[in-house]
Amino acid sequence: MREDEPDYLLHAVMALFTDTRLLLRKLKDLRCLTPKRHRVKEKWAATRPKHPPTNLALQHFDATYSAQLGQMWPSVRCALLSERKYGALFNNFSQDALLEDLEAQGCRDFISNIETEVQPSDPADGDAVYQQLSALQLSPNIRCFVFPRGDISRFKPARPDQGGFLGYYLMDAASVLPCLALNVQEGHSVLDLCAAPGGKTLALLQTYSIGFLCVNDSSVSRTSRLRKVLRSYVPKQHLTNEKIRISTLDGTKWGEIERNTFDRVLVDVPCTTDRHSVLEDDNNIFSKIRTGERRRLPQLQLQLLQAAIEAACPGGEIVYSTCTLSQNQNAGVVEQAIAWAQENHGIQLEVVDLRPLTHMFRNTFHFARDLHLGEMVVPHLAANFGPIFLCKLRRLT
Repeated sequence: MREDEPDYLLHAVMALFTDTRLLLRKLKDLRCLTPKRHRVKEKWAATRPKHPPTNLALQHFDATYSAQLGQMWPSVRCALLSERKYGALFNNFSQDALLEDLEAQGCRDFISNIETEVQPSDPADGDAVYQQLSALQLSPNIRCFVFPRGDISRFKPARPDQGGFLGYYLMDAASVLPCLALNVQEGHSVLDLCAAPGGKTLALLQTYSIGFLCVNDSSVSRTSRLRKVLRSYVPKQHLTNEKIRISTLDGTKWGEIERNTFDRVLVDVPCTTDRHSVLEDDNNIFSKIRTGERRRLPQLQLQLLQAAIEAACPGGEIVYSTCTLSQNQNAGVVEQAIAWAQENHGIQLEVVDLRPLTHMFRNTFHFARDLHLGEMVVPHLAANFGPIFLCKLRRLT
């Protein structure tokens, strides 16, 4: 036996393994077995996008939000790319007693479990904030359960009760804030101008206060989804024509349809939907074929807010909301709408201070600081809700 035979055998086995691996690699590419004249060039663009919409969205946000948010952007970016937290909007129309089950899982209703101790950043604002907190009347019937900060547990899918109604609706808990800010009172007529898919509409119905609710979305398919959601959560007697009207009209024309009519108007406009844009390629507004649609968004948002202002009655209130961090789609749209209302219709609008609302829920959400207009929930790894921007306007004349 050769002294170096073990090494020789090892080298032989390795060489055989390498040759086999190269052979398998060639066999994987069946093109090598196909005559060259019959080979078809792979259609790269039809199979694998060279620049996926999610990558384009992230590149756009890196360029825009790094300047807008400064040192805050890296942490927001990290949270935006992570799994979001959900809230369970409790359905008061369900017969199941789910409160105990939700609480047993470690959840809490963030709306009723609020801390009202006034600790403003500016001591001079202490009395004003305290008075606003005392005057703020939130509906006691809207309940939304969340897991504690830092807890990334998931909710189980809701099951239908004996009547076929689901016990809770899963949504970004920050999406409930515009409904709370709307401050619906007994007998109010309410317009939800861009209602689909229906989470905020469902939250408004939980108040039991609405005299009449008009629900609109310009998309027929999205409105069909909205109807399905309502049927899954709300009994028929609460969906009669006397109590609720569902339409698929162009929301930008609402000022021509019903002017000076509603006590409260919620306008949750289409936007770049930042979290979806960086996580999902399907139905992504950063797709190259939707570039024109994306660039027109601020104009569409302005037209919708203008229609909402016209639809509100004197003394009525309007809440504008988005799920984007973009200044152009948020404060920029609100500023243009205020100027337009005054210059074209003599309508004076007051921006309602929402600091009492953000102060109440500061232990649940992470709010942006020092915004000159409106309030915004920003994604945060310990409280990964949002982004949600909201601004409340009161029509004075």
